[in-house]
Amino acid sequence: MKINEFYKMIQQKPVILDGATGSNLQKAGMKPGVCPEEWILENEDKLIALQKAFVEAGTNILYAPTFSGNRIKLEEYGLSERAEEINKRLVALSKKAAGNKALVAGDMTMTGIALEPVGPMKLETLIDIYKEQARYLVEAGVDLFVVETMMSLAETRAAVIAIKEVCDLPVIASLTFQEDGRTLYGTDPVTAVVVLQSIGADVIGVNCSTGPKEMIPVIRKMKEYAEVPLLAKPNAGLPVLQDGVTVYPMLPEEFASWGPEFIEAGAGLIGGCCGTTPEHIRMLSQKVAGLTTKAPHNEHPVMLASERKSQEIALDGKFLVIGERINPTGKKKLQEELRAGKMNLVEEMAEQQEEMGAHILDINMGTNGIDEKEMMLKAISKVTMVSSLPLCIDTSYVEVMEAALRAYPGRALINSISLEKEKIEKLLPLAKKYGAMFILLPLSDKGLPKSLEEKKAIINEILKRAKALGISKNQIIVDGLVATVGANKNAAIETLETIRYCKEDLKLCTTMGLSNISFGLPERPYVNSAFAAMAIASGLTMAIANPSNQLLMGISFASDLLRNKEGADIAYIEQIQRMAPLKEAAMAKAAQSAGNNGIKKTEQTDNKSTAKEADKKKNPVFEAVLKGNKDGIVDFVKEELSQGTKPGEILDGLLIPAINEVGTLFDKQIYFLPQLISSANTMEQAVEYLEPLLKEGGTNEKMPAIIIATVEGDIHDIGKNLVALMLRNYGYEVIDLGKDVPADKIIAAAKEHNASIIVLSALMTTTMMRMKDTIALKQKENLDVKVMIGGAVTTQSFADEIGADGYSKDAADAVRLAKKLLSE
Repeated sequence: MKINEFYKMIQQKPVILDGATGSNLQKAGMKPGVCPEEWILENEDKLIALQKAFVEAGTNILYAPTFSGNRIKLEEYGLSERAEEINKRLVALSKKAAGNKALVAGDMTMTGIALEPVGPMKLETLIDIYKEQARYLVEAGVDLFVVETMMSLAETRAAVIAIKEVCDLPVIASLTFQEDGRTLYGTDPVTAVVVLQSIGADVIGVNCSTGPKEMIPVIRKMKEYAEVPLLAKPNAGLPVLQDGVTVYPMLPEEFASWGPEFIEAGAGLIGGCCGTTPEHIRMLSQKVAGLTTKAPHNEHPVMLASERKSQEIALDGKFLVIGERINPTGKKKLQEELRAGKMNLVEEMAEQQEEMGAHILDINMGTNGIDEKEMMLKAISKVTMVSSLPLCIDTSYVEVMEAALRAYPGRALINSISLEKEKIEKLLPLAKKYGAMFILLPLSDKGLPKSLEEKKAIINEILKRAKALGISKNQIIVDGLVATVGANKNAAIETLETIRYCKEDLKLCTTMGLSNISFGLPERPYVNSAFAAMAIASGLTMAIANPSNQLLMGISFASDLLRNKEGADIAYIEQIQRMAPLKEAAMAKAAQSAGNNGIKKTEQTDNKSTAKEADKKKNPVFEAVLKGNKDGIVDFVKEELSQGTKPGEILDGLLIPAINEVGTLFDKQIYFLPQLISSANTMEQAVEYLEPLLKEGGTNEKMPAIIIATVEGDIHDIGKNLVALMLRNYGYEVIDLGKDVPADKIIAAAKEHNASIIVLSALMTTTMMRMKDTIALKQKENLDVKVMIGGAVTTQSFADEIGADGYSKDAADAVRLAKKLLSE
């Protein structure tokens, strides 16, 4: 199906999707723990009957049951060699059920192995896995694709790239959001829309995780920023226990009653997920019949995005600063680190610039003696873990730029594209393919423009070339191209006229490198700051600058205040507060050079405890865990040992406080799952190195044993693995039984190891009750052991209902709960 035909279909009326496959097939006899794809092929009539019922109920698009048909998922059942056969046969079944009454979508989802830097999966390996499945589905004759129930934006993006490189069929990308409005990996709905529509997703949506009521606000938020149609596929309410069975309580009539509100909120495609039957879909179809879907906005905010945060760029909006510090030019220490393959200074610069008020971070790895492509990818990986700011990619090499745009899990800004032949011919297509915004640099092969008119001509020529490739104007930010006023007395005037021309005549945002204006002059900050104020008043949108420059940052935020930008008063006050430590540091340095005459002894005494705490947080071991620096942690531990610190002191005084701080940041939603995993893995390396030394020193106190497992029928283990890792880091003896573990095996292991706690995980509503089975068996055998449960589908009320001793909402909480249960 061509995309224009697909969009025409959506514009005519609400498109009805199907309902649940898994929960309905379980009612038809599919047992928990079996491979769904294999069971379907052994029970073809069950699937065909279900999907025919959906079509008769009004479904316009059937999802082929290829959800976990990638070779990684199939390998869990020893079926990876049959991937092609399985995918093609399953599509054939759905096409038979659809007849000529419905389209068939090739269904794809996550592999279960996390992408780097969170997990071991390499990006190109993941893309190849998705491309392999996509090719099978295309050859089987699917009409379109749906990538659904995704928790990671980076993995969703990889799937979309893979499909687009295989075919030109429409692609739907659908994520699942938690109750806090973010995915498990910390992505909010706006950021998801910004990134996925820029990379080429033709429809973006939400499925699973919640019922209709909770999903509607997510659709509304997406609608504000969507350039493409939206999809909603909620569950039939939130799961509850009835007579010992997990059910979705929302009846078809109530479920269908939410349909008109979804259409009003902005959804153009609507169906059902867990718990929804053909009757749910029939009543939903009837309820929205005759309604008109809302077309995407013609006008929408221009946005950059990281994986966890989006940044609006508006012609008349707040002034933005692109932090320029991560650039080795003129920075010998940074050059030395890069040549040594280290990223400590890069991470530090990223954090500092965000703290000082930068809105975007420029990444440049251009120095001799390194593999720039390798270091660029490493820098992106590291920076995205310590900062949520969007990135501006700065390189002279097309190959490096393409690798960076492909790997970056957000929407990046290219710095920059000029009219130079190689740049315009090779970089414009990359901006198109990866949906990146770019800085238009008014240079040509002739060099700098000799006049203002030539500069304008270059700008318009690049705009013309971009338009011919289908790149919209709102992807482009023009560089004012600042010359030095010392050499050209009209440099400032010409740049200000360029800004005015772009804003008023072309309606384009602008940027520039401010410091060029003062090159070769004394007391440059005066010139830079005066020019910044003039440029902002003329309409400058953003500037590439050092966020630690107090004068410049103060002027930029004060300019927003004086121009009455929304929220500028509070933003100005917050910026002044951010800059306070810099002023204090400068005053302290001045006082020190004067002999500390201005510091009272009593003040020094009062601050000792605070200073001690601050010193601990500056310790390289503490910082490595906090930042997830797996590459450097063992070296830092060795250095700490060489200074006489005992192994037990490192564990208790640095490692555990650091991981506690990570848990606090996670609770505050400053950190999300990727940072939590990275920090836990970093601490694990340190603990492994220290473990034999702790034993030698006689400090290895026997800790309680904890059994952990994903329950029978459930093959999801990302959350369980993280809990196990965190508990090990705190010294507990953790026996990880893996996934799909029956109750009798769990209880047997608890007896064998004399366990104090059993930890049970489940991610599927259909396997939740296996937790109750384990507790029942524990009680039957009168085993004195605490049981704690967790997983996306579990709740405190469910824990109470089945008799568990505790419920943890995440890995950090699991550690606190284990400590509490052991103290009881």
